[in-house]
Amino acid sequence: MARFDFVSTPLSGLTLVQRKAIEDQRGFLSRFYCADEFREAGLTKAIKQINQTLTRKKGAVRGMHFQYPPYVEAKLVSCLHGEIFDVAVDLRSNSPTFLHWHGAILSAQNRQSLLIPEGFAHGFQTLTEDCELIYLHTESYHPEAEGALNFADPKLGIVWPLATTEISDRDMNHKLIEQDFQGISL
Repeated sequence: MARFDFVSTPLSGLTLVQRKAIEDQRGFLSRFYCADEFREAGLTKAIKQINQTLTRKKGAVRGMHFQYPPYVEAKLVSCLHGEIFDVAVDLRSNSPTFLHWHGAILSAQNRQSLLIPEGFAHGFQTLTEDCELIYLHTESYHPEAEGALNFADPKLGIVWPLATTEISDRDMNHKLIEQDFQGISL
């Protein structure tokens, strides 16, 4: 019995994952990850790192982060508490949707996750207070391979649902995309 529905988005490879729950009077059980089912959905590499974040303030933005080759990564992003607007940007140089973005609301209540393939940048905005996320990564963090986009870059045109209330100095100061930006070759 499948424990997930995998829903395609307009960006090839970017997948919305609906976790199915078995509920009774005690609460629910929901499978969070299954290597076999996710492999069928396109996640063929093993999970190497799991991160958790807590963002306290509604309207806060984190992102837009990625890693360059040889450390590109796929991520499975889920919201365990609260509600976020999760965004992925296609940075694959050969993609017909290069520099296009897609956003989805992830929450503890809707039990949805975003499966972000290699070659994408990722970020999110909190829609409630005290948002807790968990990320499953197919690659360990390598600071020398880290890249980032500016969350407010007009070339991306991301429409954030709320006014930004908080962002780190680091994320605020990421450069805008330059004319010669080629993206990521996978």
